[in-house]
Amino acid sequence: MTTEREATTTPDVADRPETRSHKWGFGAFLFVFAVFVLSAVVIGALVGIIAPGSGGTPTVIVIGTMVPTLLAAGVTLLVTLVRGNGPRIDLRWSMRAEDVKAGVKWGLIGLICTTFAAFVWTNLVGEQNAQSAVGALVDNQLMPIAPAIAMFLFVWLIGPVCEEIIYRGLLWGALERLKWGRWAVFFLTTIIFAVSHLEPLRTSLLLVIGIPIGLARLFTGRLGASIIAHQVNNFLPAVATLLVALGAMPA
Repeated sequence: MTTEREATTTPDVADRPETRSHKWGFGAFLFVFAVFVLSAVVIGALVGIIAPGSGGTPTVIVIGTMVPTLLAAGVTLLVTLVRGNGPRIDLRWSMRAEDVKAGVKWGLIGLICTTFAAFVWTNLVGEQNAQSAVGALVDNQLMPIAPAIAMFLFVWLIGPVCEEIIYRGLLWGALERLKWGRWAVFFLTTIIFAVSHLEPLRTSLLLVIGIPIGLARLFTGRLGASIIAHQVNNFLPAVATLLVALGAMPA
């Protein structure tokens, strides 16, 4: 039986050395990414069959944007439960005060870097080519308040949680299991994060976005900090998406 003294001195899982005892590896990440891509393709095909010409409606935009990411994150959590020790251990999941503090710090650094990089990138490639996939969907597309708010919350809060679970959680753990060094894991996950968005023109900008988020994960060793950093970084783009969708700001 654990005594009160032992309970107070037992280190948290996230503070222990980076040991990897789970049975899943890089193949699990490839499977999750395939789920993401295939679900997006299936949704697009079903919309084309059931309601041709409705691809730009608010409902289709919200479903097509949110469902593949949510499904991929859900499969990631399932993988850790079936083939590992659960998300808290395998993904280094935590949300402590120090995670929030580190996440806000790196998120603000990222927001400054991203804003500057986006300004430079927009001037290089033009405003239309610099848009994100979500931004292109709501471009000149007025949406009712409910789906517009849903998109805002997804871009700001929910999407970052899902993406961090997949990239700085599953992918990070898979590379650590292969005995890659911490910095090699950071660089490779950042590159794959940028490329996996399947937006070739914005890959360089996505690399800039991913660096501070990855550093939050690297220096804390926990997923909570990178989630907060990602959410802070996404706040202004989420607000812009909301205002454009509501017609309060030109696209």
